[in-house]
Amino acid sequence: MSTESPTSPFATDTAAAPPAEGDVISVTDVARAKLIELRDGEPEGVALGIRLEIMSDEGVDFTYDLSFQETAKAAFTDVVRNHGGIRVIIPAKDLPNFEGATLDYELDGLVLRNPNKPRPITLEGLVDDDDVAAEVRSIVEREVNPALAAHGGFVTFVGHDGEGRAYMTMGGGCHGCSMSRMTMLEGVQVMIKDKVPAITKVIDATDHATGATPYYQ
Repeated sequence: MSTESPTSPFATDTAAAPPAEGDVISVTDVARAKLIELRDGEPEGVALGIRLEIMSDEGVDFTYDLSFQETAKAAFTDVVRNHGGIRVIIPAKDLPNFEGATLDYELDGLVLRNPNKPRPITLEGLVDDDDVAAEVRSIVEREVNPALAAHGGFVTFVGHDGEGRAYMTMGGGCHGCSMSRMTMLEGVQVMIKDKVPAITKVIDATDHATGATPYYQ
């Protein structure tokens, strides 16, 4: 999944029509066709909709989760809209942060262009010298970075806030790359949470816009 920063060198000329009344986001024709293709390849087929959810609303950009879900199993409070044959499911809690967004498709994958911005990260006051910080730093050095080294990347532990959130910056091949958010949340977070019970969430504090290709797949 991507969020737009500067103009992508892979950008298409495809434009989405303005959202219809009652819609939250717009979906371009090329994105709609790709989503229908992917959906029809699933066993549940047309019973599925695409669920868009914000996993983290703090940082340089939102962190998103995009997955297929049976529309019949959507929560009562979820908003479900039909976009030309593909249903989009958005949790009620995320509606304000998706307002006016456009889902598109480029060579790198699906791209979500969102005019809304998350809460800024506050790094002041983070703890980096207690037992929890030592545990996290050890896991980063012994497990996380060796795993990322194969991709030419690494992460640096900045500190934790004492409320279960650890803050990391990414460098090397992970900085600005299309898989950086997926790497952070699905890889780094899992490893750290498994080994350090005091940490329940990892926050990416990297300014990915300074990377060579600042787009998130």
